[in-house]
Amino acid sequence: MSEKVYVTKEGFEKMQEELKFLKSVERPRLSNAIAEAREKGDLSENAEYDAAKEEQGLLEAQIAKLENTIGNSRILDESQIDTSKVTALCKVKVKNLKINKEVTYQLVSEKEANIKEGKISVLSPIGKGLLGKVIGDVVEIAVPAGTVKFEVMNISI
Repeated sequence: MSEKVYVTKEGFEKMQEELKFLKSVERPRLSNAIAEAREKGDLSENAEYDAAKEEQGLLEAQIAKLENTIGNSRILDESQIDTSKVTALCKVKVKNLKINKEVTYQLVSEKEANIKEGKISVLSPIGKGLLGKVIGDVVEIAVPAGTVKFEVMNISI
């Protein structure tokens, strides 16, 4: 059984749009490319056909993975989020004590993570390290660049 994926309503809708695009635009495009390559003759020496079939296999795998993720998704209701401690979907303002810089992260599912938007996965080292912490907690988190000390400054939705 697959693991549940907790997502925002916005993230769930984005996944559904991506799936619709893959099925209604990309799948027909690849089918046409395969048909065109097939018309060019001998399939045993047709690189165009081989490339299109390989791309089709990758697309079908991507569709299957996305369908599985959508099927296991649970939309979190923001009004039900407990902001007394860091949980999934919370926005948490932390201070990096080494460089004395504050940054705000939103803890989201792996599928929604986007560091440019300040969204980090709850499965990332920082995400895992912050889960369950309360305002005022100081936590040391091992990241690829070493160990970083963060102080939880604020938790919000």
